[in-house]
Amino acid sequence: MTALATDIGGTFTDVVLVADGRVHVAKTLTTPDDPTEGLLRGVRRVLADAGVAPASVDRFTHATTLATNVILERRGAAVAFVTTRGFRSMLALGRQARVEEERYDLAYSPGEPPVPLTHTFEVAERLAADGTVLTPLDEDAARRVAERVADLGVAAVAICLLHSHANDAHERRLASIIAERLPAGTPVVASSAVWPEVGEYERATTTLMSAYVGPVMGAYLRRLRDRLAEAGITAPVHVMESAGGVLPAELAASRAVYTIESGPAAGVVAAAREGARHGLADLISFDMGGTTAKAGLVRDGRPGVTHEFQVGGKGSFGGRRPGTGVPIKVPAIDLAEVGSGGGSIAWVEAGALRVGPRSAGAAPGPACYGRGGTLPTVTDADLVLGYLDPDGFGDLRLRPDLAEDAIARHVAKPLGVDVVEAAAAVHDIAGAQMGTAVHVVTVRRGIDPRGFTLVALGGAAPTHAAGLAERFGIRRVLVPARCGVGSAAGLLHADLAIERSRSFLAPAAAADPAALETVLADLEAACRADLGLGDARGRVTRSVGLRFAGQAHAFTVELRPGPVTRDVIEAAVEEFYARYRESYGIDLRDPAELTVARARVSLPAGAADPGGADPPRPAPDRTRRAWFGGAFREVPVRERTACVPGERFTGPCVVTEPQASLVVPPGWSGVLDDHGAVSLEREGTDA
Repeated sequence: MTALATDIGGTFTDVVLVADGRVHVAKTLTTPDDPTEGLLRGVRRVLADAGVAPASVDRFTHATTLATNVILERRGAAVAFVTTRGFRSMLALGRQARVEEERYDLAYSPGEPPVPLTHTFEVAERLAADGTVLTPLDEDAARRVAERVADLGVAAVAICLLHSHANDAHERRLASIIAERLPAGTPVVASSAVWPEVGEYERATTTLMSAYVGPVMGAYLRRLRDRLAEAGITAPVHVMESAGGVLPAELAASRAVYTIESGPAAGVVAAAREGARHGLADLISFDMGGTTAKAGLVRDGRPGVTHEFQVGGKGSFGGRRPGTGVPIKVPAIDLAEVGSGGGSIAWVEAGALRVGPRSAGAAPGPACYGRGGTLPTVTDADLVLGYLDPDGFGDLRLRPDLAEDAIARHVAKPLGVDVVEAAAAVHDIAGAQMGTAVHVVTVRRGIDPRGFTLVALGGAAPTHAAGLAERFGIRRVLVPARCGVGSAAGLLHADLAIERSRSFLAPAAAADPAALETVLADLEAACRADLGLGDARGRVTRSVGLRFAGQAHAFTVELRPGPVTRDVIEAAVEEFYARYRESYGIDLRDPAELTVARARVSLPAGAADPGGADPPRPAPDRTRRAWFGGAFREVPVRERTACVPGERFTGPCVVTEPQASLVVPPGWSGVLDDHGAVSLEREGTDA
């Protein structure tokens, strides 16, 4: 199989091609005005390097930050929102949590709601919590609302009626009435089709974001398919979804909210696979690109998955603290993300040095790129400190003189220090901010990170990985082959997958196994229909939400394979007790209740293994001045492509490759294995 994977980030676009057992990679600058332009540039490059005809590509997988950026930048489709009478202000009220410096801001403003009240409507209808009709849908009022929505000329409509998770009849009828009045093809998204679970506010925001992003995602994917076809690639387009699988492009457009964590998820999938290759089951995925740094946890070989996260969450909470962003209730790999990447801008404010979250992006990029950027970034600091090769990577050459000038003007002079001290401070602050992401997915959740292996992915991660590991007493760092395009490599092995859920409220002790089995079977059938699987192919994972009676938040617990029985439910309850004890340190055995049923169907990718490192190419030994221990030292610089399996590295040294630069500090040593990965270990005992 000839497989092509592409990952568009805020600064770089990564492309990986596997053909005839060989791997070809390209890293190009992202083209923000038209992301497909940078993507096609990388695709043409790898096809030419491999001598592969475009028509021979069998599989094309794609990860993109489009959905996230659309929400953060508020450039989605014009949307109308319709809800039950009396709940028109639900989105405007929302939930708010002040974090970090906002706690002390006397002029704090909660910001604008996702949809203005002028685009929010209500209709007379009401269901009880169990789905019983209390007030029938007023169809005349619904038609009047449809007329008003049509007059607005919106591109999509989101509908969320109270308790529609228990009975979707009113939502389906209202959607039909509104669709009749709108131009053909206008998306009308009902919450019962997107996320039919308890919690009207989260259900409303999830549905709204699906309608908000869907038209933009659909237009983008149609353009991508057209551009690929022009280049001769006719393979089906699959898009990474937030939980680590991929969706057909048509399904990704209609369920765009499921792709919000598309890019970051691929990195954790790649880390899990690399860990399995090395017999490591407990990992911390550290993915640092040009704009952000992401951390995710892999335990027992499986990435952690959450069913609620915040888009645009603020503060050091990894986008998970309620009230810090727009809540999204779909399955997603559990990640913490901070605005600290290679392109993060450093500046001085009120005598204090700050780094990020503002980024120089791909245009103009860091000052050292020589593309018109004048503001100092983390990449500029790393170049001044000798960690990066001025020859850069690919076609990009780095300018140390421009980096020094930017740091001198904007950091060193305002602080009254020299350029090197300023660069070291930028590097250290960036490292501390990256540590926040690791802290969120480990220490904040009661997990000791010291027994985990840190997996470095992304163009900037190997430069900072060992220093980050030292902050947490982590003794092992794994740097995969071609780590600079690690997320794109992870896409090659992502399964075709979809998940559906439905509320199922019942005390665990009294839950009817037959009723739960029926709901799960219906969800499984819906998943198969989504993926076009009419038979029994694929792997099915069933799970339930469990919580103590009276609590609001639930754990997702996987059910044992096979039909649901009383024993299966009791085993799930025991697992819930164990998970609760592990998370909170409290051993409770109070009555538990089921909250939701979930089914996930996945079809293995069947992609060819990218294999290990390419045959070594001789390169001369050389040295370079690099900053270690508060002073410059002349250290060895090795080309990874010139190394052979079994070769060892002893810090301090720098190991370079076309897409990344691995910094090995004093006290660390590493070895190159048969797969082309470098395994670093720290000497001595834990701090």
